[in-house]
Amino acid sequence: MSRTGKKPIVIPSGVDVKVENSLVSVKGPKGELSMEVVPEVKVEITDGILTVTPFKDIKRVRAIWGTTRALINNMIEGVTNGYTVKLQIEGVGYRAALEGNDLVFQLGFSHPVKFSSEPGVSFAIEKNIISITGIDKGLTTQVAAKIRKLREPEPYKGKGIRYEGEIVKRKVGKKAAGAEK
Repeated sequence: MSRTGKKPIVIPSGVDVKVENSLVSVKGPKGELSMEVVPEVKVEITDGILTVTPFKDIKRVRAIWGTTRALINNMIEGVTNGYTVKLQIEGVGYRAALEGNDLVFQLGFSHPVKFSSEPGVSFAIEKNIISITGIDKGLTTQVAAKIRKLREPEPYKGKGIRYEGEIVKRKVGKKAAGAEK
């Protein structure tokens, strides 16, 4: 049995959750999200508590049960508080700037790299920290991963874009050729 799937979700005040057939929609102060639920899983709301239960005890259903509960919980958390992912830019001459809703990066290439914003995601820049904010956890973290992929941190000098607090394992560079004689 799924430990995550068994946990009930307490719906906070100010959040409206509706379950119609296999569509779960969540509306809160920050926005609205909806998700299609597989038919093998039942979603019920009683007295402000949402529970997810499986119809059958099959391996596939047991795998989806906990995931469905976690995705619904992420939707509720997103419409109440939102999600923020912070990226840090390391390197001499590496910088980012906002042009409207898009980001423009100087990452050591011969040209600036432009990154277009996804709907529902906003950016903020403070020195060398980029904050990516949105209500959909999956979309927010996906955008952060795409930005990081523009110039991943390299292991010799540590230059590139990394998650805030990420530790990059550093490698030793080349040694002098005749130093060990």
